Amino acid sequence: MDKVTQERISKLHPSVREEVTKIINECNASLTGRAQVRISQGLRTFEEQNALYEQGRIKAGKKVTNAKGGQSIHNYGLAVDIVLIIDGKTASWDTAKDWDNDGVADWYECVKIFARHGWDWGGNWKTFKDLPHFEKKGYNWRTLLSKKRDKNNYVIL
Repeated sequence: MDKVTQERISKLHPSVREEVTKIINECNASLTGRAQVRISQGLRTFEEQNALYEQGRIKAGKKVTNAKGGQSIHNYGLAVDIVLIIDGKTASWDTAKDWDNDGVADWYECVKIFARHGWDWGGNWKTFKDLPHFEKKGYNWRTLLSKKRDKNNYVIL
């Protein structure tokens, strides 16, 4: 697991850090070829979320989210986005490529591992599919928004 991913895991909600570490390690072990998983996004502030929401609306670019600050599970450290790093240097969001030639696209090997651990995949959403996105099942932003926070500003689950 690379340093970027370790750093991003360290900022996730404490209740999922160990589990995400295990998931990423399992993904990397299953990808026996040139690809390894990097978390490209983990915990996101409300301000960062609002900036993403503005993209394609009041700022140039393509819409990347329908969630405003507080409306994304990222805002609570309970979601991650991934990217495959090929040969230690090139980022790939290619969901069809089978870098390890085992007959299963590397991306879908990771999707299956996240699912086994009880995480929802944004690629299964009916609208606005978000292929890099995984979030811990059982959480709703409306409920999380109203919860108290601990001294480190994490919601108390």
